Order: sequence, then C-alpha cells, then structure tokens
Amino acid sequence: MSARAAVAPLDDPSMPAPLGSGAMGSHGGRRPPAPGEEHELVARLRAGDEAAFGALIDEHSASMRRLARLYCSDAVADDVVQETWIAVVTGIDRFEGRAAIRTWIYSILVNIARSRGVQEHRQIPFSAFTEPEESSEAAVDPDRFRPAGDEWAGHWVSYPQRWDELPEQRFLSTEGVHTAMRAIEALPPAQREVVTLRDVEGWSSDEVVEALHLTPANQRVLLHRGRSKVRAALELALAGTTADTEGPSR
Repeated sequence: MSARAAVAPLDDPSMPAPLGSGAMGSHGGRRPPAPGEEHELVARLRAGDEAAFGALIDEHSASMRRLARLYCSDAVADDVVQETWIAVVTGIDRFEGRAAIRTWIYSILVNIARSRGVQEHRQIPFSAFTEPEESSEAAVDPDRFRPAGDEWAGHWVSYPQRWDELPEQRFLSTEGVHTAMRAIEALPPAQREVVTLRDVEGWSSDEVVEALHLTPANQRVLLHRGRSKVRAALELALAGTTADTEGPSR
C-alpha cells in the first residue's frame, strides 16, 4: 500500500487524516454486511443460535474493549464488554433494525462504558463525551498563521507537510503509529472517541453519529479538531526525525 493510498478522503478535505481512516485499526477495511446478511444474522441471534453469537463475539470483542478503554481502566473495560454482550442477548428481540447491528451493539457499549467510567473516575461529566468543546477553540495553533498587521495576515507562516509526499516507511512506521496513538489518547474525551472510531476502527461518519448520538455537524467539528491535534503531533515528530537524520548543517 502506498502512502498516498493510506490517506482517506475526509469530511473536511483541507485536513487529511493523520494515518488514514482505519489505518491503525484491525477491521477498517472490512466490508459491512449486506442487508440480507444482516437480517439473517438478527434472525439467528433471536433464535438463540450459539454459533452466530460466538462469531459476533470473535469479530467485535477486541475492538469493543479498545473503545471501552477510552472511558475506564483495563479491568473495568473487560466488565463493560461482558455487560454489553449480556445486554445484546437480552435485548435482541427489541432490536428494531433502524441502525446496523454493529452500530446498535456499540451504542450499548458506549452507554455502559460512559456510566462505568464516571463511577470509576468521578471527575469526567457525561457532557464531556457528548458535547463539542467551545466553538472558540482553534482547530490549528494560531501561531501557525501570520499575525494581524502583517502584509499577509492570516496566511500560513509555513505550509503543513503533505502526508502523501512523505516516504511510506516514515509515514506508516511503528514510531509514527505510536506517536499518533499517544496524541489520540491525549485528546479531550469527545474528540478522542470520534477520532478513535473514525481513524482507528475505520467507522463511517454515519455510524459514529448513530452510535454516539451526535449531530452530523458536531461529528465533523470533533473529528476536524481531533485530527488537527494528532496531525500537529505527527508533524512535530516527523520534523524531529528529519533533523536527526540530516544531522547538523554545515
């Protein structure tokens, strides 16, 4: 896969994804089930088909645990996943099919994980996960632009490095992925969960809106701000790598 292919188109084309949608996740490129397959799966689950339920657990448990860890500790995340599967088993007859079965399952997970996270930490209100930050927050550091009074006020001081022009080995290196993941973990809660679902797990914007109960506009704002911060962290790390590689100038 080329570095250019790893960069997916975004809601905001002016801010490319730091590593491409799903590039850090385990199932970002997985084909969603066709409507007929989805209906058959739901019917099998309602009939108590253990094989269908087991396949669903195998397919989603790992990513469910990763998502639960956004809200709570590792030990509690395991409990959240178990509680979610119990809720799926007991609630499958009430599944109305207005969203995909995966989106429904993850909506249950998010609700349980948020509640357990608040109980565990006590300092993060639900609003931190469900509401975008104040609209005055700048998506890009204002110092990246020329100040008022400058002949070119508001223009870039220096243009951001284009990710599709970076050598693939640097762009998709283990170090680069670790840098991105650390930056994602440092994001505010609402940005962190949106960026994780979009860029780590490879979800579509519609799935994220449905699972997290966001408006499409809020999802775009959170995604843009989160990606901007992750991109800045990657840009800084790559600049340091370039300086180390090139050595001191003569």
